[in-house]
Amino acid sequence: MTRFLPNSINELSDAVGEALAAEEPLELVAGGSKRGLGRPLQTPRTLDLSQLSGVRSYEPSELVLTAGAATPLAEIEAALVEKDQMLAFEPPDWRALLGAPETRPTLGGTLACNLSGPRRIKAGAARDHFLGFRGVSGRGEIFKSGGRVVKNVTGYDLSKLMAGSYGTLAALEEVTVKVLPRPEQVATVVLCGLDPTAAVRAMSRALASPHDVSAAAYLPAGSVSAPAAMVGVTALRLEGPAPSVAFRRERLLAELGTDCEATALEDHASIAFWRAVRDAEPLVSPADRTVWRVSVAPARGAELGEAVARSLDASWYLDWGGGLVWLAVSGREDGGAAAVRAAICGADGRGSGHATLIRGSAALRRAVPVFEPQPPALAALAARVKDSFDPRHILNPGRMVERS
Repeated sequence: MTRFLPNSINELSDAVGEALAAEEPLELVAGGSKRGLGRPLQTPRTLDLSQLSGVRSYEPSELVLTAGAATPLAEIEAALVEKDQMLAFEPPDWRALLGAPETRPTLGGTLACNLSGPRRIKAGAARDHFLGFRGVSGRGEIFKSGGRVVKNVTGYDLSKLMAGSYGTLAALEEVTVKVLPRPEQVATVVLCGLDPTAAVRAMSRALASPHDVSAAAYLPAGSVSAPAAMVGVTALRLEGPAPSVAFRRERLLAELGTDCEATALEDHASIAFWRAVRDAEPLVSPADRTVWRVSVAPARGAELGEAVARSLDASWYLDWGGGLVWLAVSGREDGGAAAVRAAICGADGRGSGHATLIRGSAALRRAVPVFEPQPPALAALAARVKDSFDPRHILNPGRMVERS
């Protein structure tokens, strides 16, 4: 296998151009933490982007940071902590979940996969913080989009297109993101002993309240492998100035804690709890279980989790106020794909949602759709977009859909 290790945008363009001339596809790799996502690849060439790293511009007063796409998230977060700022979309770290502890999550990889954590319901997804980039298309052409200002409306917003493309449209060399101030205080209201339906109802009330809840999750008792303090609970996160957090915490406890046991987690315990939810720690063990991430209407989250658990040996929990269902399934040849998609459709066949296979063997990821199958018209549009950026299918071919 041939490995390219470009040190600049021009060397990156040359590497793609050489692969294009040889008609040999490339697998794009930087920190390697997300190689287990999507369909497995077998390519004759690897494009190692790890040298395209480092913070290149950071303007705390403007809330904007520009870095090489392969810059480790740890380096980004260290720079932001010094200025009491953060990546508000809360990028997850799935190394333990995917069994890849030696790898390094990068900023570009997180944006290319559009990965967001519990704060997504308040701050938006990774793509909403992706201001601009510079990269090389599958044609070997250098191009850029966006810029270093939040309000940039010139031309097409290609950053949104790159987010979630899993490296199939372009190799990113540089990215620019919006950052936000880190909250002064964090607290979590914990409601204990609620059944799934009551938990979703409580999360919906909290998110509809004026108390500015930044995350809402439910971990049913007996359904996940997690510390006892983390299960059988409905959790509601509050962030901001200390007096405001204290006031809102007491109001939520008064409004929602009358019919169940209720308590609160303060700063460090709260941060640790939401890091575990973000990184899917309740489903890390046992490692042989297939893990799915399903996006549905929040009112249907508990219903879907219970439906899958009734038909399969499955563990589950909810994030995003019920709109994100994490599932771990064992004992099925198809990894539970048929049961998960049947639960999405519902008893009347009219339900909607999106299931993504997060953890599974290479054989399973070849055999079943890793991403929710698209309607024919949308699939045709996606294929035309792919052909416009990468007509010879040089970049990560087959990562998202099976090659025809």
